Amino acid sequence: MAVKIMIKTATDLSLRVPRCFCVMSTKLAFPPKFKVPRQVWISNMDTVEEEKLGLIDLHPEVFAERPRVDIIHENIRWQQLYRFVSYANTKTREEVRGGGKKPRPQKGSGRARHGSIRSPLWKGGGVVHGPRSPTPYFYMLGFNARLNGLRSTLSAKLAQDDLHVVESLDIPTDDPSYLEKLVEERGWGPAVLFVDDNDIMPLNITAASDAYGHYNLMPVYGLNVHSMLKHHTLVLTLAAIERIEERILFHLNRNDASTVNTKFRLNN
Repeated sequence: MAVKIMIKTATDLSLRVPRCFCVMSTKLAFPPKFKVPRQVWISNMDTVEEEKLGLIDLHPEVFAERPRVDIIHENIRWQQLYRFVSYANTKTREEVRGGGKKPRPQKGSGRARHGSIRSPLWKGGGVVHGPRSPTPYFYMLGFNARLNGLRSTLSAKLAQDDLHVVESLDIPTDDPSYLEKLVEERGWGPAVLFVDDNDIMPLNITAASDAYGHYNLMPVYGLNVHSMLKHHTLVLTLAAIERIEERILFHLNRNDASTVNTKFRLNN
C-alpha cells in the first residue's frame, strides 16, 4: 500500500511540472544607443490557468516611446472621417418646383422687383450654398503621423499593462465558454483584440470568438490605432511581434523616405 501511495504521489507531481522556462533575448534590429529593451512575459493559450513560458525583449523605439496624445487623436479623427459620408441635401433654385413665371410686373405695382418665386429671397425658394449630397470627408493623413500613431498606441498599451504576448492562438477546444473563462482568469478586459501574423487564424479560436462581439481577431497588416483603443486588451503572438517590429523599424530607418513619399504629396 505504501508503495502504491508513493507511486501515485510521484505521478501527480510529474503532471504538475511546469514547462521549460526560457528567456528570448534575440538580437534587436537597429539596436538603440540610449534605451533599454522592454521585457514582457510570454503566456500560453492551451490552458485556462496562465503559464509563464519565458521572456521576450521588445524594441524600445516601437513599444517604449513617449505616447503622443495629439498624434493618437489625429489618427482616431482620420479613421472616423474617412468612412463618413454626409447625405444632407438642399435644393437650389433650379431644382425647386414651380416659379417659372414672373410673379408680378417689373414696374407699376410699388412692390419689389422679382423674377421668380424660386429665388432664395422667397419662402420655399432655393437654398444658396446649402449641403449637397453625397459629401465625403475623406482625407489622407501623413505617413509619419500614421507610423507614430501605431508606436504611441502600442507604447501606451504596454505601459498600462494592456498588452500581452502569447506563444500562439491555438486553444484546445472551440467552446466559447473556454475563451470566456480564459479571459476572466487572466484578468483581461471585457473587449480583447487577438492579433496574429496571418489572416488565416486557428479554427478553434475562430469558432470560439464568433459567439462574442467583443473578442475579435485581426491580422497584423490590419493593425490600427482605432481598433487598439476600442479594445481594452491587446494580445499579440510572437510572430505578430516580430512582424510589427520588422515593418516599423524598416520605415523608421529607411534612407529613401523622402523619395518614396513624394507621390503622396498634395501638390503633385
